[in-house]
Amino acid sequence: MAKISVLGAGSWGTALSLLLHNNGHEVILWSIIEDEVKMLQQKRQHESKLPGVKLPDEMEITSDLSYSVKDRDVLILAVPSPFTRSTAHSMRELVRDGQILVNVAKGIEESTLMTLSEIIEQEIPQADVAVLSGPSHAEEVGRGLPTTCVVSARSRKTAEYLQGIFMSPVFRVYTSPDILGVELGGSLKNVIALAAGTADGLGYGDNTKAALITRGIAEIARLGIQMGARFETLYGLSGMGDLIVTCASVHSRNRKAGYLMGQGYTMEEAMKEVKMVVEGVYSAKAALALSKKYQVPMPIVEQVNQILFEGKPAKEAVADLMLRDRQIESRDLDWKSEGSQVQ
Repeated sequence: MAKISVLGAGSWGTALSLLLHNNGHEVILWSIIEDEVKMLQQKRQHESKLPGVKLPDEMEITSDLSYSVKDRDVLILAVPSPFTRSTAHSMRELVRDGQILVNVAKGIEESTLMTLSEIIEQEIPQADVAVLSGPSHAEEVGRGLPTTCVVSARSRKTAEYLQGIFMSPVFRVYTSPDILGVELGGSLKNVIALAAGTADGLGYGDNTKAALITRGIAEIARLGIQMGARFETLYGLSGMGDLIVTCASVHSRNRKAGYLMGQGYTMEEAMKEVKMVVEGVYSAKAALALSKKYQVPMPIVEQVNQILFEGKPAKEAVADLMLRDRQIESRDLDWKSEGSQVQ
């Protein structure tokens, strides 16, 4: 049994706290929001974000950050990505040397283009930072429906230790040394999910969504490989796997926000309607900036940014994607009869 604190009591943090409790660990669930703490203590469920998923009476729920960090074997950072830096900064003096900290949020910081693990390592250099990602909607994990994820760390020892912490009959965990690839797949797929949701909102069909998913992972992989991530990771659970579920699921807040924009909502109206942090909106500008920095074409990401921040009509954005210059599907394939690679 490990002593674990889950920092962030939204839908994902709440679902993970229950999973870890059911695995036999001693779990503390922390939130900075006093009203959220009181609601969870009294109702033993998150009424707005994860209704029907009951938390056991013996699980501690608190707003005391120092108490939640001190003497814990593992810290799970589950706050939304825009609050990763501020929360990590608040924890800096509380985390002991070598204490394991697992980030489970997904995003890229717009101002620095840093991944969340890089932010945490900058703010808490003494922590042993790892990440957990994959196709794992909180609504299903909280109900005990089977899924698989990937945990990545700087050392095999830490990754395999965390694999044992999270693994259960309904939550299979693989390990990976490719932290960058795991994080890029998890954050960039949210931008593609906005596009897939927008297509749904416009009334387009399964063909359109399949095309967006396939070309979306191609964009993610091109950028990720240029940045140093591994192809195998980007086409694995934390890349392709997470992209599929986020684009297709009714639980996806990014898909829902995109759907509403396809229906004519503005970005601000859609985010207000979803009532949860839409990570893809925060990652979209960062994704576009990364594509320019590494000189990697990402036309879907570009059009999503124009819809979000320039007021471009969604239907016009789809038309522009369809009518771009003609391309070969894969630049790595050549025509053997000509004996030269297509540029």
